[in-house]
Amino acid sequence: MTPGLKGLTRAGRSEAMAKLVQSRTKFLPQEWHLSNKSRYNDAEVQRSRSERLVLESERLVGEIENSTRKTQRDVNKKLDQRIEEVTYWEKELNTKLEELTDETELLMGQKTRLEKALDSYDSLLCIAQQCLLNREKRVGIDLVHDEVERELLKEVEVIQGIMALLKRTIDQTEEQLSSVTPQEWQDFTDTNIVNADKQKTNSMAMRSLIDDILSQTTDDMQKQVEAVNRAFKFRIQETRDAKCKLEKHLSKVLDEISSQEKNIDLLKKAIMDEEGPMMVAQTRLDTRTKRPNVELVRDPAQYRLVSEVKEITDNVNRLQQTLAQAEAELRGLRRNQLSLEEEIEIKTNSLYIDDVQCMNLRNSISVNHF
Repeated sequence: MTPGLKGLTRAGRSEAMAKLVQSRTKFLPQEWHLSNKSRYNDAEVQRSRSERLVLESERLVGEIENSTRKTQRDVNKKLDQRIEEVTYWEKELNTKLEELTDETELLMGQKTRLEKALDSYDSLLCIAQQCLLNREKRVGIDLVHDEVERELLKEVEVIQGIMALLKRTIDQTEEQLSSVTPQEWQDFTDTNIVNADKQKTNSMAMRSLIDDILSQTTDDMQKQVEAVNRAFKFRIQETRDAKCKLEKHLSKVLDEISSQEKNIDLLKKAIMDEEGPMMVAQTRLDTRTKRPNVELVRDPAQYRLVSEVKEITDNVNRLQQTLAQAEAELRGLRRNQLSLEEEIEIKTNSLYIDDVQCMNLRNSISVNHF
């Protein structure tokens, strides 16, 4: 009994078996024979195709082996010919090759000098550009396009021109030192047999040109570095002198502020000192208004008291006007003090940039002869 029929009644199992039998497909005998014949035919066709491929493969392998052997013989022949040619040219070039090898080594030495010089000028360029950047931090009136900046910009231009020249010369040197293709080598060999001395002369001329370039660029660079340093020293001294003068003026202004403050205190005291006499005079006048009957007369004493009050009032007004002027002057002096202190700070900043930051960089410059 199958596991799927467990638990069913006898009638249920019968019904399930009937459905199972009906669901299975039944083939006819003719179909069975046709299927077998088809498989026989397919196998025969496949076998025949395989036999033909085996025969064709054997033929192809033989053909390729013959071709490969023929090609190898041809290659060996060409290699033998090439070996003979190279051996011949080797003998012919031996003497000239030694000379050209020595010359090439000398030219490579010159190329190394050029490369070292290029690296050196790159460092100089960085220093000049850093000085320009540092000097952009100057503030106020000190942010001026002065002689130092003009010389620094010129130095950057000189260095960039020198570096471009060195790069072009290095490219020319590398071109002189480059290698060539086999056919070019053959042509080059033929030419060298005839023109070896010319090639050597060209290399010597190149080395001489490099000597001249390195010597001239070094001189030009040295002159420009010295020009920048002179401009820096002059500007630093100029700024230091200006700062010293500003400090002297500041000292005088501070003294004057102190003097004016004392003057203001004196004027204020003088005004306060007039308050007592004024009160006395006004009290006397007020008291004399209480004189009885005919005694209330404008006598000389009365006129003098009135004159005294007016005189004290005028004096106080004059003192107050002078005090106002003194206070205005004091405010102006203090504004001048702030302006001078700000300008001194600007000069201090400029001196730090030029004398400390930039000159420390400049002192590290060494224009070498390569």
